Amino acid sequence: MEAITYTTARQKLAETMDKVIDSHSAVIITRQKAGAVVMMSLEDFNSIEETLYLLGNPANAKRLRKAVADVDAGQVTEITMDDLDQI
Repeated sequence: MEAITYTTARQKLAETMDKVIDSHSAVIITRQKAGAVVMMSLEDFNSIEETLYLLGNPANAKRLRKAVADVDAGQVTEITMDDLDQI
């Protein structure tokens, strides 16, 4: 994760915002006498919030982890939109 100073962030605000949005990577903004902050796109923030919400329920987290493991193991069945319409 890239880190830039508050001064650089202020001077290149629009450019930094575009970079964060386009690259889906956050930027740390440091300050001399105060804590640092992180700039990230709203899309990425919302994605993290959703993930935290979904994983916050133990039963749901277990199902999601199993689903990821199934995909990693190739234990999935591909279906089309037509297949879904017939369900």
